[in-house]
Amino acid sequence: MRRIARTVRLTSSVAVAGVLLAGCGLLGSDKNGEVSDMDMQRAAERADQILYATVGEIKPEIEWVHRATTTGSCDVTRYWTVMTVISEQRRGNFLGVVERFWKANDYRIEMVNPSQDVPTIIATSPEGFGTRVKFGYKGQAFFEVTSPCVENSKVAGPKRVANGRAYEGEIPTPNVRSAFWSAVTPVPDPAPSP
Repeated sequence: MRRIARTVRLTSSVAVAGVLLAGCGLLGSDKNGEVSDMDMQRAAERADQILYATVGEIKPEIEWVHRATTTGSCDVTRYWTVMTVISEQRRGNFLGVVERFWKANDYRIEMVNPSQDVPTIIATSPEGFGTRVKFGYKGQAFFEVTSPCVENSKVAGPKRVANGRAYEGEIPTPNVRSAFWSAVTPVPDPAPSP
């Protein structure tokens, strides 16, 4: 049983790496493997648009924060952390909304991992951006968008302010409760202390 679980994890890891690295040379690329008329800054802005549009489809609204931006030799990746804790009972609905939105916008679904522990969906946008949503510890979701190979340039941070709360100078932790997403029955906020 352990061998099967290890094989599934290894296969999933290889598939994720393949999808994320396969961005270079995908749709709309020139002879050098770069996406025509796009530099890293414009790719980062497009990644932001993909994230804003995807999260905008999730109702009721969730809270999220920008996690990081990384650059490779010819690609850029934006990472977001969902600060709303998603209960185990609601994760399927959450992922279903994301998958339906991506399919409706002609994304190619590369992998769906229905794992109880770390359910994940990986897709590729029509212009070759690798997209991923996955769940981590205690129902925290993470989004990631990686560009195909583009012209090298400086990359500025996202322009839009995140709607979630995080602690200054620390890695965001799930600290926001949504009555809908956090539980089957609403979780009341603690009473303020006198």
